[in-house]
Amino acid sequence: MALYAIGDLHLSLGGDKPMDVFGETWRDHAEKLKTNFARLREDDLTVLCGDLSWAMDLPGAREDFAFIEALPGRKLLLKGNHDFWWSTAAKAKRFFAENGWTSMDILHNNCFFYGDYALCGTRGWFYEEERGGEHDKKILRREVMRLEASLDAAGEREKLVFLHYPPIYRGYECPEILELLEKHRVPLCCYGHLHGKSCLGAFNGRRGATQFRLLSADFAGFAPVKILD
Repeated sequence: MALYAIGDLHLSLGGDKPMDVFGETWRDHAEKLKTNFARLREDDLTVLCGDLSWAMDLPGAREDFAFIEALPGRKLLLKGNHDFWWSTAAKAKRFFAENGWTSMDILHNNCFFYGDYALCGTRGWFYEEERGGEHDKKILRREVMRLEASLDAAGEREKLVFLHYPPIYRGYECPEILELLEKHRVPLCCYGHLHGKSCLGAFNGRRGATQFRLLSADFAGFAPVKILD
């Protein structure tokens, strides 16, 4: 059993959102994902760090989730900023059950145990004082509360955190999220969201007790990245 993570699958198998408009790297990216996931075993677990489907609602995302369900192993799903199909975690779980899908679960206001580790996470958010308004403040406060709930649910286990938004990017830091990571002595924080040239500004390295890793699909070569054996 091994733990993997990857973000930003950006699937549109039941719609018309070809990703190759964002560059040749994205051409046939669903097939690349399928090929690279094939090396995983059925007892492996992959955390999917948001932006999974371009669909606007759950019925529109059916083919995308059928694709994810067919990938080997179990999957934990995070919400991303482009996951417009998301209304509530409960509705997503009910949709999975109605379609007979059993390999997917939702990481949202909770945590999952993996051996001696707890897998925690939330979407996260960007908020910059000079550009953010009250609406952004409210979203950030909510995301911080969700991450704190996830970390608290882990108890005394060592905690690994998965986000969609990076808490560090170029000159920007999200102090509220970074403080939580430091408080809980989180050794690893994985995130997605960044693509193409934006990856050049990604922070891959250590800050305090935490190692940060960008795992968006194009940055990872459309292959899930092994986190733990």
